[in-house]
Amino acid sequence: MQNNVTLKILSIAALIFAMLLAAMPARADRIRDLASVQGVRPNQLIGYGLVVGLDGSGDQTTQTPFTVSSLTSMLSQLGVQLPPGTSLQLKNVAAVMVTAQLPAFARAGQALDITVSSLGNAKSLSGGTLLLTPLKGADGQIYAMAQGNVIIGGAGASAGGSKVQINHLSAGRIPAGATVERSVASPFSKGEFINFELNVTDFTTARRVAEAINNVLGTGTAQALDGRLIQVRAPSGSNDRVAFMAQVENLKIELSDPSAKVIINARTGSVVMTRSVMLEPCAVAHGNLSVTINSTPLVSQPNPFGQGQTVVTEKSQIDIKQGAGSVLLMEAGVKLADVVKALNSLGASAQDLVAILEAMKASGALHAELEVI
Repeated sequence: MQNNVTLKILSIAALIFAMLLAAMPARADRIRDLASVQGVRPNQLIGYGLVVGLDGSGDQTTQTPFTVSSLTSMLSQLGVQLPPGTSLQLKNVAAVMVTAQLPAFARAGQALDITVSSLGNAKSLSGGTLLLTPLKGADGQIYAMAQGNVIIGGAGASAGGSKVQINHLSAGRIPAGATVERSVASPFSKGEFINFELNVTDFTTARRVAEAINNVLGTGTAQALDGRLIQVRAPSGSNDRVAFMAQVENLKIELSDPSAKVIINARTGSVVMTRSVMLEPCAVAHGNLSVTINSTPLVSQPNPFGQGQTVVTEKSQIDIKQGAGSVLLMEAGVKLADVVKALNSLGASAQDLVAILEAMKASGALHAELEVI
């Protein structure tokens, strides 16, 4: 009795949810949330440096000779010449890679957050200080200089062969640890046009973006070149262009339902779907097949005065069990969420679900784009 009441409640809740979805108006997003300006993007920076001041948790120089070479070269540049044949045994120094992201329109003197990651076998970078490190772009030019105290979001301790560690100790961050030395030229203020690139290729959205801009700023201001690129005519002055962009990027676009898509993670069996996914009438058969192998070691010993040897053998037993197959009939127009729920009730595992969805797509019963990641 209780199960019947629960099923009725779930059915009523599903009906109400479906009615709400049907009555839900098309959502509106701003252009700035749907597209980016072509050429206005961040740039990745990378550098190699040394972290000093570690409490005996640095690189083991016998296994990381590049740490000693880097330190020797740095000391030479600072006017410290080591005697020939000097063998350095360092425990408080670690070689690291420094990475940062140079944002668009960054100017000289602007501070950047940086990430410091151990390159050798240092146990921890906690308490260390990054020495002056140049950060270069893909063109080999230096765009920033980094230095500062490394912040580690973890802790660890070891004694008597026991070790306790919380989070990762071989990488950390330095807030505002780099200073921009060179800015990157941007095409934003050059040319007659500014191009918007949609985050997702969609001809309908591209057309609606161009129409929204033309309705507010005049016919001919924008035109959709393809399913991703919208060309917009912009003022020539820098101040006028910034005001123009502020107005354009805040225009709202009425969007229809997203395209029907099913995303499957083949490694974990995760399935994510949009609400536009629909099905044709189909029948799904599902059965379970399991193979069990049991191995038992057996020892064969010779007689007490025999000349034989003790031999260890294995006795294996293989059992194959096939569960009763179940056939599930799906009606036309059924939501994929109902299919997943029904298959789970039949005992289908995550991997079985992935295989069934792929078979539905191959048969033409699944009206959706199937993407396996």
